[in-house]
Parts: sequence; C-alpha cells; structure tokens
Amino acid sequence: MTISQSPSAPLVVVVGATGNQGGSVVKALAESDREYRIRGLTRDVTKPAARQLAASGVEMISIALTVDNGEAAREVFQGADVVFVVTNYWEHLDVNREFAEAKMLVDAAKAAGVGLFIWSGLESIVKVSKGKYPNVHHFNGKGEVTEYARLSGIPFINVQSGWYATNFAKLDGMKPKRVADETYVLALPVGPQTLLPVIDTANDYGLFVREAIESPAFGAGSEILTSGEDITVGEMVSQLAQITGKKIAYARINDEDFMSATGLPSSVALEVLESLKYHEECGCMLFMPPMLNATYVMPLDYAGKDSGPSRVHLARPTRTWADFVRSTDWSFVLA
Repeated sequence: MTISQSPSAPLVVVVGATGNQGGSVVKALAESDREYRIRGLTRDVTKPAARQLAASGVEMISIALTVDNGEAAREVFQGADVVFVVTNYWEHLDVNREFAEAKMLVDAAKAAGVGLFIWSGLESIVKVSKGKYPNVHHFNGKGEVTEYARLSGIPFINVQSGWYATNFAKLDGMKPKRVADETYVLALPVGPQTLLPVIDTANDYGLFVREAIESPAFGAGSEILTSGEDITVGEMVSQLAQITGKKIAYARINDEDFMSATGLPSSVALEVLESLKYHEECGCMLFMPPMLNATYVMPLDYAGKDSGPSRVHLARPTRTWADFVRSTDWSFVLA
C-alpha cells in the first residue's frame, strides 16, 4: 500500500532512512495494511535513494544529527507517534561520539513528547563477557545507549540488530577464499558450531520494527531480537556450497591470521575478532529439563536469550540464510 499523507495517520520518523536498517523500516511500513505517514531523515536529500523515497511519499528532511544539533532534532521529532533511531559507529569509529549523539536523540525525542522510541541496539559484550572482550565498541556503545534510554523514562523498545548476512559476501575476512581450482575455504577464528543470528537486513530488519509498532505482544519496555535464522557457521558453509555448486570447506584459523585477512586496521580487526569469539562462547547454553536425566545444548543467541519469540508476530516470513544465498550474486566472491 502507498505511504499515507493523511494527517490522521500515525507519524513515524525514521533516522537513516536511506541506510540498510532505516530503509528496511520504511519498506516494512509501506507493506503494511495500516496507514503511516513517514518522515525520513538523512544528510543528503539529493542522493538517488532519498529521491526515490520522496517519490514514494516519504517526507524527506536533510539534517545532521550531531551532538550540537539537538534543537533541530527535537523539531523534526515534533508530532511523531514513533521514532526509529539507528547510529552508525562504522562511519567514524568513535564510541564516545556514538553515545553522545544517541543520547542527544533520546533527549530530543523525550522533549518532543514522542509516543514510542524504537532503538537499534546491541548487547554490551564487555559486560556479558565479564570484561573478557572489552574491544567490541560497536556493541558496547549501543549497550550503554540502551541503558540510558531505559532510565530516561521515554517509552522505549530495543530492537536488536542481528548479524548481517551480507558480511559473508562483502567483508574480506569473511568471504570464502579460493585455495585451488574450484575449491574454496571460509576461514574464521571460531569453531563450526558457533551460532549466529543471521539476517538479510535490508529485506527483513524493518519487519521487526513494524512488529514492535503493531503487535500487542510487545510494548514500551520490551526487547525484540532480530534474525532471519539462528544458524551455525558450519551449516552456513554447507548450505553455501550446496546452493552455489562450489566446493567450499570451513576451517578454523588462529586469531592473528584472521585479523590479517580482514585487511582492516588492527583496532577494527580486533573488534571483529572479539565479536566472533563472543558469539562462539555466549551463543548457546546448557539446559537440563526437569525430570530428565540428560543435558541438552539449547540454541540461544543474544547472550543466552531466545530469539524465537521475536519472530512469532512478524507480518511475513524472514529470509533464511539459504534464501539469502539464492538471492545473492556470488560470482564476484566465488570467481
């Protein structure tokens, strides 16, 4: 259905409307049978993605959401029933800046009287790992924002972002590498049993935000854990090989070789390394059902939280890893 222009339709303000997550939110709301007015925020309203959104009925506004621009943020949030906020740590690699800017957005939304603040958060890995992995700043900073927003008193839902499926097609350290004619290896510094909450972000993340808005099962104070599928890296490689028809094996490599293979600055490579290690160690838990003399491994991710309930009320099914593989051109990766 078309995005509404009716003043009676709820107004949803989407930060980063031309990005992966923000664009997915706009897409999901446009698919709804409910009417929404959508105000999209971006720095450059002249770029093609912004013009395309404007043509579809989105009110596009150019704004820099820097820490010194809180008054302008409050003005664009004015009258909003819902605000969706995501921050881009990777743009500047400054966790203090990310927290300061996100705090400003929380404060601006509260001052504007926003009905619901939806935040794209992540777990604080340094806290979950009890200090073992302190360098995953893109997780830790968002964890601090989550705590601040909850304590602020604003009606708040944390819609955590899963592991981008596109990482395995775009990031050098996660792409399969050719080791011989028609033979490839995907090498990571974790075991093949490591569980990841994989999501085709552009296609599916917005479904969870729409669920946060529309489903009575959720509401202020709740948390939604996004993934298209919780799947081990070993199974991901097996399905990738089967669907592409290529010989692809999985190998565990040492930490130093992985960091070198990413081609990233050492501090950034360390973030990626520690985030993988965290998922290996915290992605499942032992569970002994009562009355049974047996111990099972219960597949839980998100620091031991079950993502299954977050998928129950979605408007349509998400893509699985296999669906993503089939919809992706791997010719440049598996050349």
